[in-house]
Amino acid sequence: MAPEKYQVLILGHGEMGLAMEYWLRPRHDVLIWQRHPKAGRPLDLSAAAAQSDFILFCLPAVPHFELATRLKPALRQTTGCVSIAKGLDDSGRTAAQVFHEVFAEDVPWGVLHGPMISEEIRAGRPAFADFASLNPQAHERLRRLFAGTPFAIRYTRDVFGASWSAVLKNAYAILFGIADGLGLGDNTRGWLAVECTREIEAIVTALGGAAATPYSLAGLGDLITTATSAGSHHHELGRKLARGEAGALEGEGVHTLKTIYRHRPFDPAPYPLLRLAHDILTQPLRARELMAARLEQVYRGA
Repeated sequence: MAPEKYQVLILGHGEMGLAMEYWLRPRHDVLIWQRHPKAGRPLDLSAAAAQSDFILFCLPAVPHFELATRLKPALRQTTGCVSIAKGLDDSGRTAAQVFHEVFAEDVPWGVLHGPMISEEIRAGRPAFADFASLNPQAHERLRRLFAGTPFAIRYTRDVFGASWSAVLKNAYAILFGIADGLGLGDNTRGWLAVECTREIEAIVTALGGAAATPYSLAGLGDLITTATSAGSHHHELGRKLARGEAGALEGEGVHTLKTIYRHRPFDPAPYPLLRLAHDILTQPLRARELMAARLEQVYRGA
């Protein structure tokens, strides 16, 4: 039997949009939407959405609400909407929270999180992710969409736990770059891996997620990948902070830290490493001092 061929609309053509296109264009009919295309006129978004079997949101969380609201009237009941965003929008919502608010149960939706470095995907290497959705049939359709690619997809119903695990790991990954930039060694990296994951678990469970989810591909798997990858944007951000660079630092982890402290979706006070990441972000010239102070507390058993 010939594999199914789908109509796929990819929103955004950055690193992950390119990666999704690399996998899907040889097997499916793919359209790309960019708000500001480099050439030609923008794609008619509503018309393209109306014909799509899948819409992949390969862009930051910030425009998700606007785009989801704009697209919803054009969608068929079977159109699968999938986000890979690992950040918060300007109101402090994850992509899963936005989709839940806009789509509810009207269309199948989910979030896709895990070790998926774009450069590796486009080099033909394997990738792995958790697909979090309240709709098991959406998972089966997504597996068929990516059939024939080196992409392993696991299913979980813990939508908000997976989403928050992926969001938080970018904030915590910055600490690994800071530690490396300060020359603190491999032992410190191992300690950070354990303690960051413990804090993510505490936050996720406080927000209603499952305790196991932070140890999944969406959590620990993606954290280790982001924290140790030579080309990781968030790791390099940490190194810049360790050097005291306080310029225009950008990235989902930076935006996440700022948004958490602005909107307080949870109280950051009980989480010393999250506080440390935020404190160094806002006071990079004190990076060594602040990290040393936290380690001194750890030495004393605090």
